[in-house]
Parts: sequence; C-alpha cells; structure tokens
Amino acid sequence: MRRGVLVFIVINVLIIAFLVRSVFTLLSLLIENGAADAIHRAEIPAPNSPSIDGRAQLIPKILHQTYIDDDIPEKWRKAQESCRNLHQDYEYKLWTDVKSREFIEAEYPWFLDAFDNYPQPIQRADAIRYFVLAHYGGVYIDLDDGCNRRLDPLLSYPAWVRRTHPTGISNDAMGATPQHPFFLSVIDSLQSYNKDWFLPYITVMYSTGPLFLSVIWKKYLSSGKNIGDGAGGGRVRILMPDEYQGHAWSFFEITKGSSWHGKDARLIFWMANHWIMLTALGFCTAGVVGVGLWCVYKRVFFSAAQRKKGGQGIMKYWGFGFLGRKKGANKKEYELVDRHEV
Repeated sequence: MRRGVLVFIVINVLIIAFLVRSVFTLLSLLIENGAADAIHRAEIPAPNSPSIDGRAQLIPKILHQTYIDDDIPEKWRKAQESCRNLHQDYEYKLWTDVKSREFIEAEYPWFLDAFDNYPQPIQRADAIRYFVLAHYGGVYIDLDDGCNRRLDPLLSYPAWVRRTHPTGISNDAMGATPQHPFFLSVIDSLQSYNKDWFLPYITVMYSTGPLFLSVIWKKYLSSGKNIGDGAGGGRVRILMPDEYQGHAWSFFEITKGSSWHGKDARLIFWMANHWIMLTALGFCTAGVVGVGLWCVYKRVFFSAAQRKKGGQGIMKYWGFGFLGRKKGANKKEYELVDRHEV
C-alpha cells in the first residue's frame, strides 16, 4: 500500500515538474516588470531641449515600417505622416511584401522557406521587423503608432522595446543598433518557435508576435548578455507606458490597429479579463483529474496485487471496503461478494 502510494506521488511530481519546466519562462514573465532596465522620465530630455543634441547617438537614424504595398490605408496615413514629418532627416524604409521577401532571399536565405510558409501574413510582417533591425539597425514603428515628438533621445541606447500590458514587451515600437545581440537571438529563435497552436491568435503571438518576443527577452535577461549601455553594449532598455503614450512628453500616440485579429482573439481577450476565475477553475479541474488518476491507479495497482497473490491480501480488503463489509462478515459473505465482483 505504502509503496503504491509512493510510486503514484513520485510519478505525479515528475509530471508536474516537467509541465512547470515547459512553461517556466512564461510563468516568470508574470513577475517580470522590466523596472531594472526602464527608461525613466528623468533621463529623457524634454521635447526640443538643447540637451538632446549633446547625447550620444548609437542607433542609426532609420525609420522602418511594414505594409502589404505602398498604398497605405487612409486610417493610418496620419500616423505615418506624423512620424515622417517629425523625422525628415531620418532614412525611411517601407517594407512591402515584395521588398521583404527580396531582402530575406538576398540576406538570410536560410530563413526563406520558413518565411514563405508562414500561414498568416502578419507572421511575415512580424519577422521582417526583427531582421531589418538586426541587419540595419534603426527604429521600427507600427503604422498605427503616430509620433508625438522626435525620437532622438531614444537613439542613445543600444536597444529598446516597450513594456506592454499585462506583462512582457511589445513589438510595435522598437529600436536597436545593427547586429545587436538581442535581435540576433530573436531571429535565431524564429524557426524553433514556428509551431501551430490551433488558434490563429495564439499561433501568431507565440511564433512571431509579442509573446514570442517577450519569451526571448526573458531568456536574454538570464543569459548574461543584457549589459552595457555604450557603443557595442548588449543591454535592452524598456520604454514604460507613460513614456510610450498618454502625456505631452510621451513619444507616441496610438490609432486603431490590430488589423490581423480574428474571432479567436475575442476569446483570448475574454480569458485575459477573467483570468482569476479561469485560474480557480483550472485548480479545481486539476484536483478532479488528480483524484480520478488516483482512483484509476489504485484500482490497477491493487488489481495487479490481487492477481499476483491469487485474490488474497490487500486487494480483497480494498474490494470489500467499497462494498461496506462489516467486521463480522463470515466466509460465506466473502464468497458471495467475490462472485458478485466477478
């Protein structure tokens, strides 16, 4: 009996350990707020401040954006023009579908097959932004991110991304020096994360989107490479929500985006808004499953014990226990129950 219980516990501990290890990085994102690498308002010069010119420029003055072709939808033109008008001294690169594929084919042919076979167009749009930042450096901005001020202060960091809600980082606004080790890690990880997770939203988020980028960032923090703020530094700084949008000193203002979201995204957003209830339900389900496994294991283990002992011993006791055998049960009662069980 004790040996059977011990084996059951060990097996379950191993299963739980495997599952926890598989999702450990995701779980650790829940408590990672990026505060250690935050770009604080105090270190950002005010808009049009003369002190901006005295800051070192590490990131090249290149603006990257992506779209299907050169015909930008009307709803995003104002945002696009706000960034271009504020940064006329920056080189502007619009990566259309054709240009993106030509770039991958010429510079990263080892990735072309994966690039061509992404099931969702947004996955190619996600991937190309990582490659061009790793290759050219510069600043990538989504078309629905309008510019509220010049981005020059952000060029003083080797790389930066923005904090997102509820956890992790986003990929809609990013900057980096060419060949920054973080973005090299990102493009090297794309193929291993290229998996189908049944729901398109989850597949996109975890193969190329913000969740994928957050997982790689969390691993990067643990790699020992997230050090150095100067030229050639590997640190990734975090643009916090207030510095991102919503204030006069913020760098961006947002218009409606997420054009790729499907109906499955509504389910994900609903789950995010009811995570406490779903967590409690998950624990209850796990408890029910655990009890069920124990009952199955107990029956199988003791059945084996009964066969080994010819129907005698603890299996007999367990079988009668279920039937409510009294202490005074005689041999005849035992036999009747045995026949009933058969």
